[in-house]
Amino acid sequence: MGAEARLAELGVILPPAARLPAGVMLPFTTVRVVGERAIVSGHGPQAQDGTLAGPLGKVGREVSPVEAHHAARLVALSMLGSLRRELGDLDRITAWVRVHGMVNAAPGFTELPQVINGFSATILDVFGPVIGQHARSAVGLAELPWNIPVEVEAEVLIRV
Repeated sequence: MGAEARLAELGVILPPAARLPAGVMLPFTTVRVVGERAIVSGHGPQAQDGTLAGPLGKVGREVSPVEAHHAARLVALSMLGSLRRELGDLDRITAWVRVHGMVNAAPGFTELPQVINGFSATILDVFGPVIGQHARSAVGLAELPWNIPVEVEAEVLIRV
């Protein structure tokens, strides 16, 4: 089963392009296609209307690990929306190569891999283990833009 069919089976609706906070302009593209690769800029969690999804804050302080895990799933859906808009069809993705997960971590919070598992599990659920398997990092950072709890960037291979 392809990714598009799997999303339909799951009843998942991908969010629209991100609605950024007032006055924010990004001087780069969310997805850069170079040959058979698509490099995806960092994405945060999005609500269904394209705005930033809450809760906002540091994981391990204002945001629980469970909420952060869910935010990472929302990041995956945001990224899939960007990839679909750029590629026209998620079934053009032949492999997830690399995922770099960043967590807005409170001092002492070390459950970073478990948070980013929300992203990885979503990708594996939609693409299956052959296409969805990826190399991954999960790091904690002192701050993330707009106080989002999770940000992820990735690289995929595509059929041209």
